[in-house]
Amino acid sequence: MKIAVLNGSPKGEISVTVQYVKFIQKKLPEHEFDIINIAHDILKLEKDKQEFLKTIEIVKKSDGVIWAFPLYVFLVASQYKRFIEMISEQGVTGAFEGKYTCALSTSIHFFDHTAHNYVHGICDDLGMKFVESFSADMDDIFIEDKRRILIKWAGDFLKAIQNQAPTNKSYVPLKYGSFVYKSGKAADRIDTGGIKIRVLADMDEKSNVANMVDRFRKAFKQDIEVFNLHDIDMKGGCLGCLQCAFDNVCVYRDKDGFMEFFNSGRDSDVTVFAGAIKDRFLSSRIKMFWDRSFFNGHIPIQIGKQVGFIVSGPLSQLANLQEIMLAQAEMSEANLAGVVTDESADSSKVDTLLDDFAAKCVDYAQQKYVRPSTFLGVGGHKLFRDQIWSRLRFPFDADFRFYEAHNMFDFPQNDTRYLEFSGQMIKMIQDPKMREMVRTMIKTEMLKGYQKIVETK
Repeated sequence: MKIAVLNGSPKGEISVTVQYVKFIQKKLPEHEFDIINIAHDILKLEKDKQEFLKTIEIVKKSDGVIWAFPLYVFLVASQYKRFIEMISEQGVTGAFEGKYTCALSTSIHFFDHTAHNYVHGICDDLGMKFVESFSADMDDIFIEDKRRILIKWAGDFLKAIQNQAPTNKSYVPLKYGSFVYKSGKAADRIDTGGIKIRVLADMDEKSNVANMVDRFRKAFKQDIEVFNLHDIDMKGGCLGCLQCAFDNVCVYRDKDGFMEFFNSGRDSDVTVFAGAIKDRFLSSRIKMFWDRSFFNGHIPIQIGKQVGFIVSGPLSQLANLQEIMLAQAEMSEANLAGVVTDESADSSKVDTLLDDFAAKCVDYAQQKYVRPSTFLGVGGHKLFRDQIWSRLRFPFDADFRFYEAHNMFDFPQNDTRYLEFSGQMIKMIQDPKMREMVRTMIKTEMLKGYQKIVETK
């Protein structure tokens, strides 16, 4: 069978992801795997329609499609996402419809589930027959049993094609409205009190996004910074080259103005991203901005700051995107100040939401209010902490220095207070009588410290 492999790595042939595909190809030589370097060649595909259509023709003639990609900032790389946008823009969705498909990723398992949810949703939208995802740790290929499981998964995918196996859809189509937002006049403008607010928007003139951003800006007495991301000098997406890993300096430094622009906003107290839903995410332009921000490595870059979103489109139908928004704030050690959408299809309602959001941005920033992280931030931090301590210590030297200087290597093994207490108690309950006494007292005893705080603070 002929399998089209859509490679989502900006590094093309020299990517870890491609090595996994080549290993599958080696072990299943009776099948033909045509690797297309989508993310690496995205500029060529955008500029030359014939080149783009050649790729689509390969998909059309294939028996199945593998979406193969590394993880880039909670999702796929911006270059890969741009290709997905082009499928609809160029009217070639029919080439994908009815094709058996699956997704293969390589990563350190940082939000790999949100990337796979996204790709699975796209496949369902395209009318493809999605079989199964496979999320490999990037080093799994070195382990014999992991290689065996990889080949088992690939073989099952091929069998599904041969046997025309039934598949289920996991995602329903998105429902878009035709509402046109028309802003009203802001009532009581909010005094920023010196709080610096920056809006980064992907917007077209007279779009709902542009109108909502303008109305948000007018909610304040003072001017706030508003930038259209299409005016930011970004020559391309993140290349995954790791040239930034030693000292947080991007390889594009002398080629465009992104680093300078990004660094100029480090003193912002509030950062608001604004854009419209494109497929099951925001635009590839916004994703490019986030990917390029990776020159900071795994360092939290908005500690104690406020983050928010202004969105046009069916956000309530996209739990995956909502999770990414919260996770992005928490991994930056920032506070998600709010999210405003135009889904109510009521201009006065949107006005009220924008006014309330503006007030919260100022209040939260002034009070330095940051909610405790959920599992998304806590779990993500621990994953990065462990990786940077060991496997990623090289090449992410800049990350290691930052984590060490800011006491972010907070391993539980270092918590001597609890370790000593647990050791004493475990030794004590070896006595059967003491074990029973502790069993009867544990509920009330564990509360005493909490009750003391309630009573005295």
